[in-house]
This record gives sequence, structure tokens and C-alpha cells, in this order.
Amino acid sequence: MAEKTRSLSLTRLAFRKLLKHRLAVAGLCVLAFLYLTCLIFSDFFAPYHFDNQRRDISYQPPTSIHLFGTDGKLHWPFVYAFKRGETGTSYTFDENYNRVFTENTAKRYPIKFFVKGDKHRLLGLIPMRVRLFGVDEPARIYLFGGDAQGRDLLSRIIYGGRVSLSIGLVGVTVSFIIGMLMGGISGYFGGWLDTFIQRICEMIMLVPSFFLMIALRGALPQDISSVKVYFMIVLIMSFIGWAGMARVVRGMVLSIRSGEYVEAARAIGQSNFKIITFHVLPQTLSYAIVSVTLSVPAYILGESALSLLGLGIQDPHASWGNLLREAMSVAQVQFHPWILIPGFFIFITVMAFNFLGDGLRDAFDPRSQLVGKEFGES
Repeated sequence: MAEKTRSLSLTRLAFRKLLKHRLAVAGLCVLAFLYLTCLIFSDFFAPYHFDNQRRDISYQPPTSIHLFGTDGKLHWPFVYAFKRGETGTSYTFDENYNRVFTENTAKRYPIKFFVKGDKHRLLGLIPMRVRLFGVDEPARIYLFGGDAQGRDLLSRIIYGGRVSLSIGLVGVTVSFIIGMLMGGISGYFGGWLDTFIQRICEMIMLVPSFFLMIALRGALPQDISSVKVYFMIVLIMSFIGWAGMARVVRGMVLSIRSGEYVEAARAIGQSNFKIITFHVLPQTLSYAIVSVTLSVPAYILGESALSLLGLGIQDPHASWGNLLREAMSVAQVQFHPWILIPGFFIFITVMAFNFLGDGLRDAFDPRSQLVGKEFGES
């Protein structure tokens, strides 16, 4: 049994320790659910299209799901539509001029699964109209309530997650590639090239990242499509994020470049680029994986901050940041507290990434006591 344990690779040992880190596993499960729901199958899980609006139910409160009808009998879960007010909307006003939504109990609208809804493309390829759940018109099922235009907040959160979560992944991937290559080249060659690259890193890191991000975004045209804004935000945040990783990788490469396997690769005539990419940088991957995991929340928060300030993704397209713009008004939060729900998703995602990053850092720590025990002897 001991021989079998000794034969395990460091990667498998690290994975074993990661599975014993409860918070990291919980964070991984939360992230898997969010990415599956919001990024891959957002069109299927969202009850409505992100711009499907009904102005007559603006700021509709979260829908009440009923099991018992007015007859007192148990029924399949259902909802009610709202009674029409004198103004033609689905609400009236009380003495304080607050909206009052009154359910019309004359007809039940059962919740249906795999219903025909707004058109979409599954995985961006397959045209279809089937969505996970919904109800018949004129009723609407708004589990998280509605926004100012009468759009389903849950659907917009799911579609918004597709933007916010993907910006984190795409942005950190770009900065990861740039940071690894620049740090590897800087540490491997040294000399004037090392000095030049490090001065660039210091110039980027000298300015507070948030203000630099706002300045770069402000220098770009304001009247451009959300798709172009998306890619611009990715490029801006990647430009800001690679410098810190490059400096750390450079320090690791300085100690790795004199290793025997690097000298052997030079002796057999391999090119410098091949030595850096196939022999030097792989030795830094344990740090890079942890660093990337802990960096994703910064990209999500950065995009959310830009969108919150009106410099990011613009309405009607959704992101978690621009969904919170309505929450900047104290009065709106007081009367419609459900508009704060997108902030909860940002919080949960950031915490999940931090828990996962902490678990990965502990798992890949070569000084870990658990890894030492797994080698043998326990």
C-alpha cells in the first residue's frame, strides 16, 4: 500500500488534498453551477429573453407561487395574474403613491416545464424556443421580481452572468498568457531585456488599477456597441493584469534557468523559445494556477464597476454591474429591495473563487504536511 501511495504524482496528491478542503469544494460546486447555468445554458434556464419587457408590470415584486387555490384544494404549483388598474397597468397606487399589485384569483396559471418561449440558440448554434419553465400569458413568473421596464430580473441575472463570468475567464486567460511569456523571457534572458520589461511592469503597477481602467475606458469612444465594449473591457483589464504575474514568474524563472534539465536542453540545441515554453514555464504552473483563480474575481469586479458607472455593458444588454445601476438610488432600494439581488450573485461568485483559490494554494504548496504524509509513511 505504501509503494502504491509513493507512486502517486504530485498533481494527484494535490488533487486529493483539494478534495479534503471543504470550502474549496463548495466554491468549486457553486462555480460549476453558475457557469453551467449562466454561461453555457443561459438561454435554456432563463424564463424570458433579457429584453422581453412589459411596462405595465414594472417593478413587479417577486412572484408568489401557490399550492392551494381559493377552493382550499391542493393543486400543482401555480401563479396568478394581476388585476388591471384604472390606468391600464397591472397595479394601483395606495395613499402613499406606492405600487400595489393585486392578484386576480379568478384563474390559476400552472407552472410548466420545457415550455415554448422566446426564440434563442442553444449553445449559440441550435435554434429553438424551449425553455426550462414558464407560465401562460398574461401571467408572468418573476421569481426575483421585475425591473423598471417590467423585465424578469432572474432572466437578466442569468444573461448578465454570461457576460460577467466570461469576462473573468477570457480576461484572465489573456493576461495569463502575456504575463507568463513576458515573465519567462525577462527571467530567462536577463540583462537589458529584463530591465526593460520590468520597468514596463512597474509603470503599469504604479497607477492604481481601477483609475487606470477608468482612464483607458474613458479614452475610447462612448457610442459603440456592447459587443465592442465587451472586447475593449477584456483588453483593458488584460493590459492591467499581466504585470503582477510577470514579476512573480520572472523571479521564479531566475532560479529555474540554471537547472540541470535547462542546461541539458541547451546542450542538445533546443531554441530559447522552446526551452522557455516547454521546460521553464511549466515549472511555474502551480503558482500560475492559484494566481489565475484568485485573479478572476478582480476581473468580475472590474467589469461590474465599469458597468455600474455606465462605462461598460449598456442596456438592454445585461451584466451584473449594470443591473445594479438602479440600486444606486436609495429610494428605489427602499421600495424595490429585490434590485439588490445581482449584488448577491457578485458576492457569491467572488467568495467561491477565493475559497477555491485558497484550496488550490494549500494543495499545491510543496511544504504541505499532508503531501508529505501521503508520500509515505502514514
